[in-house]
Amino acid sequence: MKNTEQLINNMIGQLEGIKRMLGEERECLDILIQLKATKAGINSVTNKIIEEKTLNCLSGDNEIDKEKVQKLIKEIVNNN
Repeated sequence: MKNTEQLINNMIGQLEGIKRMLGEERECLDILIQLKATKAGINSVTNKIIEEKTLNCLSGDNEIDKEKVQKLIKEIVNNN
């Protein structure tokens, strides 16, 4: 599975491609497909960050039920 930095780099590449496509006056459908893929990538990174970072932020030094928090995070992410 790709790490967050790799996912962001992929989105940057997609956006650069979209920019080129706009300059070349490519078909609207082709551009929209790339925009949709980029949007999905952003959602993927958002979910990944929520899953990875939220548990660490919530736990800190305090004792918490990590399993319950993980279930909550997955529920939030799945409803995004």
